[in-house]
This record gives sequence, C-alpha cells and structure tokens, in this order.
Amino acid sequence: MPRPPAARPRVRALAAAALTTAALLAGAPATAAPPARAADPMNTAFAQAAEEYGVPRDLLAAVGYGETRLDAHAGEPSQANGYGVMHLASNPANRSLEKASALTGASETQLRRNTAANILGGAAVLRDHADALGLDAAERRDVNAWYPAVARYSEAAEPAATLYADAVYTFLAEGLTATASGGETVRVPSRPVAPDKGAGAASAALAASPDYPSALWTAAATGNYAKGRTATIDKVVVHVTQGSYAGSISWFQNPSAKVSAHYVVRSSDGQITQMVRDGDTAYHARSANSSSLGIEHEGYIDNPAWFTDTMYRSSAALTAHLSARYGIPKDRAHIIGHSEAPGNDHTDPGANWDWDRYMELVRGGSGSGGDALSFPAYATQQTGSTGPQVKAVQQLLNEQGYAAGAADGSFGPATKSAVQAFQRARSLDADGAVGPRTWTALLSAGTTPALSHGSSGDAVKRLQRSLTAALGSTVGVDGGFGPSTAEAVSDYQESRSLTVDGAVGSATWAALQAGR
Repeated sequence: MPRPPAARPRVRALAAAALTTAALLAGAPATAAPPARAADPMNTAFAQAAEEYGVPRDLLAAVGYGETRLDAHAGEPSQANGYGVMHLASNPANRSLEKASALTGASETQLRRNTAANILGGAAVLRDHADALGLDAAERRDVNAWYPAVARYSEAAEPAATLYADAVYTFLAEGLTATASGGETVRVPSRPVAPDKGAGAASAALAASPDYPSALWTAAATGNYAKGRTATIDKVVVHVTQGSYAGSISWFQNPSAKVSAHYVVRSSDGQITQMVRDGDTAYHARSANSSSLGIEHEGYIDNPAWFTDTMYRSSAALTAHLSARYGIPKDRAHIIGHSEAPGNDHTDPGANWDWDRYMELVRGGSGSGGDALSFPAYATQQTGSTGPQVKAVQQLLNEQGYAAGAADGSFGPATKSAVQAFQRARSLDADGAVGPRTWTALLSAGTTPALSHGSSGDAVKRLQRSLTAALGSTVGVDGGFGPSTAEAVSDYQESRSLTVDGAVGSATWAALQAGR
C-alpha cells in the first residue's frame, strides 16, 4: 500500500453494472447475482450489489445503516442533499450521486428513488474508492482493509471521516438487526474487527471539547458561525439533523453550508461533538441565534428509532450542564424545539421527540426503574461525565474493591484510575472510559450460578443488566428468568459464538465477565 489500482476493465465493469441495474429496476433476475425474492428485496439488493462490486455484504449494510437506518425516506433529500438508503449525495463537497450514476449507468432519478439501484450505486462508489486506494482482490475480501475506503465514502474532512468509519466498524463489531420498510429484517452478525486505519486516521478525532468535558471537539467552518455574542444566553434549542452524525459534522465543516450548531449528539451511543464554542453564535435558529445554544440530534424526525434512550440521556445531561452554567431555567419556555424558535419554518424535533421524558431527565430524573444500577441503556461514561450512571459505576467499582472514591456521580481522576485498574484486571483496553465492554464486565461481576428459565433473585438481575449493556437493547430487570430473558441470553450466545441454549452456565458468565 499504496498499490496501483487493481486491474478491472472499466468498460466491462460499467456494462455489467448497467445490466445489473436494469435487471433490478425491471424486477428480473440479474446475471451477476441470484434472483430477487419478493419477501426480502433489501437483503437481495445488498447481496447482488456486494457480488457485483466485490464489496463485503455486511460492510455495505453497515454503511447504509449508519447513514439512514436503512430508510430511503421515499426519495426525499437529507439536510446535505443526500438520497436513499446509501445516502448518495449531491452537494458542493460530496458528489457521490453523480459518481454512482457514472459508475452504474443508472440515472440520478433512479438512484434517488429506487432502493435497489441506490444500494448498487453505494457499492459502486465504495469499490471505486477501494480501487483508488489500490486494494487487491485478497484485501477486498478482508473487511478490515476497507476502513480507508469507508472513510472516503463519507467525503468528510478529518476528523469527521474517522468518526464516520469508526461508527461503521462499531456496527460490524457489535452486530445489528434492523427493520426496513415493509417489515423486512436486515441482520449483520457481530464479529471481531481490527480495521487497518492507515495514515488517514486522525488523532484530532479524540480532542476534548473546550466547554463540555464529555464531548469531542471539531470546529465548524469559520463562515458558518459568528465570533462572540450580541445577547445573553438564555435558552437551548433542540434540533434533529435530518442526516447522520458524521454527515452533519461534515456539513457544518463545509464553508458553503452557512449553518452550524454548538453540539451534535449521536444516536447509537450518545457521543457528543462540539463544533462552535458556547461563547460564539452558531447559525441554527435565525432570530434565536444570538441568545441560544443549539443541540443537533442525529436522525430524521419521521423515524423515532433514532431517538434512543442513550441519546436522550446524553443530551439531557448536556442540557442540564448548560442550564447550570448559564442560568437557563429548566422549563419548556427556555428549552425549546427548533420549530418553536420565533421566525423559524422548521418542524424539528417533531412529534416523535418525547419532551416529557427529556425534561424529566434534564431536571434530574434517573429513569432507573427503582434502583441505582438498572437503566434501559448504558451510555459511555468518562472523565467529566456526571449523573446517575457515573454513580452506578462508582458503586460497582467500590463494591468490587477498586477505590473509585465517593459515589457522588462525578467522574474524576479517582474514578478513572479505578476504571483502569478494573479494565487491566479483565484484560480490557485500559482507556479509563466505561463503554459497552467495561459496562458488561462491571455489571456481571460476582458469583456465577447456573441460571435458566424459572430462576430468580439478584443473580438474575445482574444477568439482565449485563445483557442490556452487552446487547445494546433493554432487558427488563425484574429478577425473574422468563421468556424475554431467555431470548436475550440466546441472542447474546449466538452473537458471541457460544452454545445457544438460552441458559446461563460457566461459559456465558465467563464471556460476560470478560466484557465480550
């Protein structure tokens, strides 16, 4: 690396792509892929596109999931003028729509509105990036070798490109199950990943926010905000990106956008990136710009699946912090939606945004289900984090003999040192942050009794909490091993290549306590 682009006659490739596209659009079988089945058109489209362009099917699906949660939005554009499941874009910084049309022979209208053509176009663009990077046939079979091509697919500058590619590889590592339009289920199994990031991975992606320690920092383009303030900060404005997290960061870095927000929140894990300093004026809410702080949330207003519990909690913690710092009242007159800002014509965050739940969290509600350790989701906790989940981390560490200091809900140096000691003892990456793997190991620590349908007690509660952290989906914590817990155990066992029997023995406990 780098090598000359792999030999692939462009004329023959374009002709094959055109035949495949025509077959997909006509509903006839394509010669390069198995016949489409009416019951699972999106799965078939991913399989056909992967075969045609030599892109790993699961990688292609993970890119689509990261862009749109596999929702084509009926051909309507995103904020960045991107279309379809694969978010083929047409804007000054990203011409992937036009590139896909040239590579496949499909028209831009077909690529915007036909999901099979859109997925084929996304595969073509990914392969074009792989060819430009010089990936040979053997490398293209290795999902880890595609990391630089995935980063290029974002058409983002660093560090947004790294954030984008990291998210895709997180989906590959953790696996995903998504429901596409029509009820079709698209799955990507979890697997170990070790992406070859190459020289393009920017350490700047890990820079800390200057105003909110739990956030990353990536500056918006200077023309997309104004230095300083002309009014006192007295409100927070809640937005929805109408696009992906990394895509929105990239758009705010684009000088032609002329828009920005102070913070952007990711759906899957609540990660936050600050892009405009609190003391500067972001362009996000017209007349309210001078007196407000804007928080963008990854997703689309018509799809509530983007508004995860982790996102709500992370955003609410940020809003509570801003409210305390700037004396903003924690009420709906001062914490408002974009649609409520005077002089605005936007509709976000829309009817699917749960204001009651959000405001309860902003005001300090734990949503913990009656104890200090059980949550519907577990967000990453690190230096500067505050709140009930930090207190849970501290309690668990102290109980297990790792001196985290007082369980005060504030993640400081003592808590970080205790987390690192725990991580080293479990052979985890000792980065001092409590992500999914460390949460899983912390919550499952203790005795390892055999558990199965009908079991009950505190060990079952430990199991239910740790499964919630490991799977990234809520498992009810009631201390009773019923059908839903058995199903969650089976899902965990299958995703970790364990014997799938729905019961918890030594092997399943060992995997959980190792943070797998």
